[in-house]
Amino acid sequence: MSGAAAMQTMSPPGDAGGPRSARPVRMTPARWGLYAFLAITAAFFLLPLWVMVVTSLKTMNEIRLGAIIAPPLAPTLEAWAKAWSSACTGLACDGIRVGFWNSVKILVPSVFISILVGSMTGYALSFWRVPGANVLFTAMMIVAFIPYQVFIYPLVRVFAFIGLGQSIATIVIVHTIFGLPTMTLLFRNYFSSLPIELFKAARIDGASFYQIFFRIMMPMATPMIVVAVILQVTGIWNDFILGLVFAGRENLPMTVQLNNIVASVQGEREYNVDMAATMLTALLPLVVYFGSGRWFVRGIAAGAVKG
Repeated sequence: MSGAAAMQTMSPPGDAGGPRSARPVRMTPARWGLYAFLAITAAFFLLPLWVMVVTSLKTMNEIRLGAIIAPPLAPTLEAWAKAWSSACTGLACDGIRVGFWNSVKILVPSVFISILVGSMTGYALSFWRVPGANVLFTAMMIVAFIPYQVFIYPLVRVFAFIGLGQSIATIVIVHTIFGLPTMTLLFRNYFSSLPIELFKAARIDGASFYQIFFRIMMPMATPMIVVAVILQVTGIWNDFILGLVFAGRENLPMTVQLNNIVASVQGEREYNVDMAATMLTALLPLVVYFGSGRWFVRGIAAGAVKG
């Protein structure tokens, strides 16, 4: 290699093609303030969780010492076992597991039906010229912002009139009704962001309403389906008042059973059992959310493209 060629292949120090050193981060007062704010915010949300976890792992003798933030000296899962299988939720002492399975029986059909009907309604409002579609969509959005407590007594009268009363079917219908406006809005915004040419090409090929929906639209809406599942699972699982009113005594969900445990006035107040029951109740929504958080962000971003 000649000297000229060697000089051409060498990059001088500080040249754009060479490695660059990272700029040192200056700790300005504004940056210190930002870090302090983030630390205080994290402590605000994490400290109650820490207290719940450590209290649930302590015995009542250790709880009486008053060191609420201190970790347990001898961690035990006895409170968790009692909360699950033998804590009193009223006259029965079968633990919170009864409410767990009741919540599952309410949750699964409610989530499935509300997402199916809501996504189909959003698809119809996005691509099909339905008479009065704008009026229907506007009415659904207005109803979505009305507190659902306003509708409880009329719904009680309606279900009593048609003979459903308090049952699993009644609470599933109620959750489906209250979930429809939000589900319709989510899927309508998402489907509206898709190219109209997909729909027109499928129509030219002779695809029907349901073929386009199930074979083209729904496979493309996976991120939005995950968002809908997270929202519905969180809302339905954490519901208290609707389950108390419409589910019936034999089908009370987990949140109602938790209230019965915590609000019990018989015997000794077992704070470790209360905390364990609370953690068990919150476990499923946390698993769903953290297990699909990446899809949740993608779905929210996709649904916000066009409305």
